[in-house]
Amino acid sequence: MEIVLFGLLAVLLVFMFINTRKRQKQMKAEQEEKATKTVPGAKVLLQGGLYGTIVAYDADDLDSPALVEIAPGTVIEVHSQAILRVVEPKDVVTDVELDAPAHDSVIEEITPETPTETPEETRARLDRDSDGK
Repeated sequence: MEIVLFGLLAVLLVFMFINTRKRQKQMKAEQEEKATKTVPGAKVLLQGGLYGTIVAYDADDLDSPALVEIAPGTVIEVHSQAILRVVEPKDVVTDVELDAPAHDSVIEEITPETPTETPEETRARLDRDSDGK
């Protein structure tokens, strides 16, 4: 009887070990995929439920904050882990009243310019802009 219980315990331990390793590999693959998709101009969903557009993101230094534009001219700094996922165009949810006239339901598409500056240059430019206001 004891041998059966030890055998069952061993099988459960092996199952838990294999399942944990599989989940770790899956999570690492998801993180790598998110890092490759998180580029300036990409639309993202933040942990707090905010949608925004990446302005600057350093995939190598995850401790440096990412800059996310949540409204035209409104850029916030967030921790890189606050980016929940990159939003595909079909995932974007908009609140449009169905009974509203056609001119009221037009949603202006924001097309950010692809920045050619580094995250440090972007931060310096935004600091200069905020000092001038």
